[in-house]
Amino acid sequence: MSAKIEEKKTTTASSTPGAVQRRYSFYMENPPASDRVRRFLDALAAILQQSNYQFVLDVYSRVCARCGRCAEPCQIYQATGEPEDIPCYRSNMLLKVYQRYFTAEGSLRGKFLGGGLLTDEKLDELAEAVYHCTACRRCTIECPMGIDHGLITHLGRYALSEAGIAPKGLVVAVREQLEGKAGNTSGIPVPALRDTLEFLEDELLESKGVPIKFPLDQEDAEYIFFAAVSDYLLEADTLMGNAAVLHAAGASWTIGTGYFDGINYGLFYNDWVLERIIQKLVGEARRLRARKILIGECGHASRAAKVFVPAFAEGAPIPVLNFMEFTLQALESGKLKLDSNVITERVTYHDPCNISRSGWIVEQPRQILRAFVKDFVEMTPHGTENYCCGGGSGIVSLDEVHDYRMKIAGKLKAEQIRATGASIVVSPCANCKKQLREIVEFYKLPVQVVGLHDLILKAIRF
Repeated sequence: MSAKIEEKKTTTASSTPGAVQRRYSFYMENPPASDRVRRFLDALAAILQQSNYQFVLDVYSRVCARCGRCAEPCQIYQATGEPEDIPCYRSNMLLKVYQRYFTAEGSLRGKFLGGGLLTDEKLDELAEAVYHCTACRRCTIECPMGIDHGLITHLGRYALSEAGIAPKGLVVAVREQLEGKAGNTSGIPVPALRDTLEFLEDELLESKGVPIKFPLDQEDAEYIFFAAVSDYLLEADTLMGNAAVLHAAGASWTIGTGYFDGINYGLFYNDWVLERIIQKLVGEARRLRARKILIGECGHASRAAKVFVPAFAEGAPIPVLNFMEFTLQALESGKLKLDSNVITERVTYHDPCNISRSGWIVEQPRQILRAFVKDFVEMTPHGTENYCCGGGSGIVSLDEVHDYRMKIAGKLKAEQIRATGASIVVSPCANCKKQLREIVEFYKLPVQVVGLHDLILKAIRF
């Protein structure tokens, strides 16, 4: 299926009957109107000068056919039917800016023929468009030219953020992580972390009869463990499942009190922020002389570490594992014992885009689930082609767009879940869990959303 790409004259509220109001406030700051365009162009110029994005934009601006084939796999466009939600339409907004201001041909054409100027209205349209996208990259499956529209979305957000235009929810969380006293996105101080882990150890001893520990600041461990810090507040069963697997495997591991947050929202909107957070993570691993980095059940934290630790770490890069890779190794080696009679409900699995779209973490969780879950069913589609939860690219953290996440971005995911007839949805990602639980509540789905290691905790035997 192809969609016709047409220019829109306005970017006000949607004309679709009953549609969600398209505009929402996400600016961290709003520079004066006379300044905004200049600041954006200056920011984009600096990014292009100091990175390899210019090569990417140059290639994409030459090959983008605006054919609309990316419309069919896009769940946002499928929900709205609006042209500005077609990935190549959105990407073309930034590509036209690049051609007009950063290529010789575009500059000459603009000088002698006029037109193509970036205005405040067009900047607003671009800002809204890049935050309607969940950056799931499902559109890349159908693009005949291999254009990564998710990357263009990210670059647009990056330039906007450097111009002072970014979602409050993301910027505030990052400020707490990089500059706050606690040094993490949830503001958890070390004493509270210690209390939480002691409580979880007591729970494990009572429920499993085994003294399972959460070691802190152990030097020379094989693994240093980074969970999404929100897990320490909201996902006790996931964390206890993680610790139980590590105990069963006899692993040497630790959590660092100098830095223990796996979250990296820079991945969603700003490379400079992304790098600073990676440096904190690597610095803690170096401090404790850990040999490997083990990321918990978090899709974006796993991708950020896997891709950017090698890019930003000084010295020899530290190997990065997603926890499901570790768990599968423990299962295949015979160290992890799971009772196949414990989980009797029908279970389905949600593929987080950040770890599945590239084909990195796809079969591992399924191998684990099939080892102890008798009634496992797949969503359609699934794996590398699965639909995003609807809260990807950080928009799950923006409470002001809740209606958008439910009625548009998460609509197809709700239909997917309902069609499986499952009672349990396994989602190994902190952001996906939050979004899916809200979808379940919004659409009144009779399912429970859990982490993979929540189920493992129930089935593990020592």
